Amino acid sequence: MARAHSFTELDEQPFTRFHWLALFTTGMGVFTDGYDLSSVGLVLPLVLASFGVAKITGLESGLLAGSALVGAGIGALIFGALAQNGRKKYYGMDVTLMAIMALAQAFAPNLWSLIGIRFILGVGIGADYVLSPTIMAEHANRRDRGKKIALGFGVMWPTGAAVAALVLLLLGTLGVAPDMQWRVVLAFGFVPAVSVLYLRRKMPETARYLARLAGDKTNASAVVRQIAGTEPETAPLLDRRAWGEVFAKHARPIFGAALLWLIFDIVVYSGILFGPSLIAKGLGLAPTTFSLITSFVFVIPGALIGVALIDKIGRKQLQVAGFIGAAIMLALFAWQRDQVVSAPAFGMILFGLYSVFITAGPSMVAGAGILGVELAPTRIRTIGQSITVVGGRIGASISAFLFPLFFGTLGETGVIALLAALSVLGAICTMFVIPETAQRSLEDINADAEADLLQAVGTAD
Repeated sequence: MARAHSFTELDEQPFTRFHWLALFTTGMGVFTDGYDLSSVGLVLPLVLASFGVAKITGLESGLLAGSALVGAGIGALIFGALAQNGRKKYYGMDVTLMAIMALAQAFAPNLWSLIGIRFILGVGIGADYVLSPTIMAEHANRRDRGKKIALGFGVMWPTGAAVAALVLLLLGTLGVAPDMQWRVVLAFGFVPAVSVLYLRRKMPETARYLARLAGDKTNASAVVRQIAGTEPETAPLLDRRAWGEVFAKHARPIFGAALLWLIFDIVVYSGILFGPSLIAKGLGLAPTTFSLITSFVFVIPGALIGVALIDKIGRKQLQVAGFIGAAIMLALFAWQRDQVVSAPAFGMILFGLYSVFITAGPSMVAGAGILGVELAPTRIRTIGQSITVVGGRIGASISAFLFPLFFGTLGETGVIALLAALSVLGAICTMFVIPETAQRSLEDINADAEADLLQAVGTAD
């Protein structure tokens, strides 16, 4: 076990009622992220018909799909900097922004106003991508930290996406007019966002922030006592190290985590493009039905497999195995493309297995935002997390803006082969650019315990 430090009592706690409540409070925001980012793709044909757009340009398509992604990158940078002044202080602003903008989508008068609204919605999503994993990690115990973030982020995100498809299917079954369907689907993101607003405002500030950044020993100890039921044996210290010095020391793993999230998002968002186009039509399935089958039969079970394994076999092994499995399925998909077209059920099996591998591995690690919060010390944690989020948003934006062009130049087989190669690259990078963090305290990972801080500044507190 790692050396004792002022948060050892938090690290060695079993998974308690507090952790479950924190998981729900943070996870519902992530559920909203998944819902909001996925729903627009499902209702795009209805949106275009409602606005009388017969043919959408590549720019408009990219902006509609990517405006929230660009907004998320900007929101992550803004709130990553703000949260250095307190996690709780800004927790709730993210879901408030998401709730307001989700509702505003229902009243968008044209395509360009919807693009603008979704950009602002993305700012709230980016804020949540920074705040939720940070707060989850700083409150979590050592043994279950990966499981907690994987459940709160990796499982709740695809569940939100699946619910978006369910809402659209329900509205269609009830005979709701198409013009009203897309407005209700997009606006429904208001409900999960506002459901946790009160709980987020009641969430205690993290002990790690209070001690390391605010220098508030009394309240830091009070939070430890609230969660663990005991006083910390070691008095928490203020981190007096210069910001630039700390960032320089930890920049390599932080940017490595950003690279891994970038690669993952390119692969997973591009997979969303080719899956329905190659399989759903051949099976005679509507995109909504295909999305539901993929989510409930493959993606969510894959996520639960990842949750079960992330703390047992470790982040690196899980992600490497997931990337390699995804690469094999994608390579088979490209190699057997003619058979996929003639026998879509075979394609469904390959795409389903790809979904299981990519979800159980990279989605639970790089895509769940766990690496940024584990590989950056408390002194710069939200800045480090914002950088990794931006890496992911760049990857997703590449998929939204560039991969439709790649489909035109390389063809579907070429694009799928490229995604297989990127998956192999993701596995290789995982092995070399990040350390293993499973079941280690945040202080042990980042040399952030009291003895390290005293040695760094050469003085007692």
